[in-house]
Amino acid sequence: MTTDVIGAGLIGGGFMGQVHSHAARVARADVIGVASRSAESAKRAAGDLGIATAFESIDALVQDAAVDIVHVCSPNVTHTEYALAVLDAGKHVICEKPLATTVADATRLADRAVAAGVVAAVPFVYRYHPLVREARARVMSGETGRLLTINGTYLQDWLLGTDATDWRVDPGLGGPSRAFADIGSHLADLVEFVTDDRIARLCAITGRAYDERAGRAVNTEDTVALLVQTTRAAIGTLLISQVAPGRKNALVLEVAGTDESLRFEQENPEVLWLGRRAGSVLLPRDATQTSRDSSRLSMIPAGHPLGYQDAFNAFVADAYAATRGDMPEGMPTFEDGLRAAQITEAVLASAASQAWVDVAPTRHSQEVTA
Repeated sequence: MTTDVIGAGLIGGGFMGQVHSHAARVARADVIGVASRSAESAKRAAGDLGIATAFESIDALVQDAAVDIVHVCSPNVTHTEYALAVLDAGKHVICEKPLATTVADATRLADRAVAAGVVAAVPFVYRYHPLVREARARVMSGETGRLLTINGTYLQDWLLGTDATDWRVDPGLGGPSRAFADIGSHLADLVEFVTDDRIARLCAITGRAYDERAGRAVNTEDTVALLVQTTRAAIGTLLISQVAPGRKNALVLEVAGTDESLRFEQENPEVLWLGRRAGSVLLPRDATQTSRDSSRLSMIPAGHPLGYQDAFNAFVADAYAATRGDMPEGMPTFEDGLRAAQITEAVLASAASQAWVDVAPTRHSQEVTA
């Protein structure tokens, strides 16, 4: 099915469609066409994204022989249906997060992907900042020492006003969780990826800034605060908000070990803070100073800033390489999408019960290394 030039199809347009289509082109794929909820919206998306073909239906795109991999960029509640259709067609798939709005559906997708024997990836793309890989390498090599504490935040302000809304605010399109499923899942994935540890239990509280937006009732959360404990007994706090004035995409992770602390800021991704009892330093993104995996993702020389789209491009390049038989280290799969669904479910359960909740154990390739 897959040739030297991979044929890519997109389901959905909008901002994520732009990001995915750009990354596909950077990876030298042939972007075959786009489909959406209707033929008319597919035509608009094709025009906006500069794609030649607007498919009449999702099925027409999935069944097209020229399409090797499908990027699912549609509203959350459609992910299960569309990704299953792609898997049933025996094609590779990149599905936006959340992979599914329930653990049951995420499990179905992860199991079906294994049975289909195809590449099935979820864009937890913050893993692809080179200095995130450097932080992970330092933890896994033992340079950080035994992990003690975790402090993470993901703050935005795009939903600050009462008139600020989009489809994500509607549970019928976005699912039962908004702030955590949308951005908290990224933070939780980064915590587990960097520390090579797992969130074992958590206690969560959620908040809602407004009960109504643009004349519509709001039933999903704007803010989430968590206490977490990992399988190796580290403790931490996570704060997620989509109503934090002045914060645009403030994803920050700081972990403290017995030998050093590590702090990564997504809005300042060219440096990693190494905190020490004496002699704290800022480590720049520089392939001559960082680990091999970090250096692999430093696609341009130090001093030439890399950002979000570059991380996304690197993720898509890895996913495409996997379709050709490579095994890129750290590529997020449907198993990681399932893991995010498990944590999201635990967050909602804890917030509802006002009690500590155990998070389901990971499985398959996500098992914690010894």
